[in-house]
Amino acid sequence: MFDWIVETMGAGGLWAVAGLMFLENVFPPIPSEVVMPLGGFLAARGTLGLVGVVFAGTVGSVAGALLWYRIGRGLGADRLRALAGRHGRWLTIGPEEVDRATGWFRRHGRAAVFFGRMVPGVRTFISVPAGVARMPLAPFLLYSAAGSLLWTGALAGAGLVLEAQYERVAGWLDPVTWAVIAGIVGAYLWRLARGRGAGRDRSTSI
Repeated sequence: MFDWIVETMGAGGLWAVAGLMFLENVFPPIPSEVVMPLGGFLAARGTLGLVGVVFAGTVGSVAGALLWYRIGRGLGADRLRALAGRHGRWLTIGPEEVDRATGWFRRHGRAAVFFGRMVPGVRTFISVPAGVARMPLAPFLLYSAAGSLLWTGALAGAGLVLEAQYERVAGWLDPVTWAVIAGIVGAYLWRLARGRGAGRDRSTSI
């Protein structure tokens, strides 16, 4: 994966940065912790401009977030509630929890989107509840762009400073990324074992 990213960015320049960051939001195994520091490294070598790298990375990241937002909006709270009623055992949530989560997101969604864009393992999917809660598109794009800009700028800046040692950025952040993912998977398995969401409102149909 690492060698493929290096080759792609070397050949595609800023278009590759944007494309890879879009794919990173759709296909999480492509890590921004490698893409953006490599962009910073190329900026340090004069191959690309740092501003262009950060801009391209942000655009690609927001485009990926918008895709998940559209998926969540298409699903909607009512359909998600129906799914929770029928498949709450595997979703580990019931219809009542969907209502509470949707209400919470409507109150705090802007902060959740902004900070979620900077959390490994979370930034890929934080857009789904924003769409489900029907967060207005303009604030969603604004806060997604702001959070993405800080994240991509920090990673590209680290790659610029470290230059040829940019791989260290991925080495520092990779364990954090996997720890967050492991925590999310562990929480799901724990809720599944406790039967959260089971037996609730099963009369609801899709």
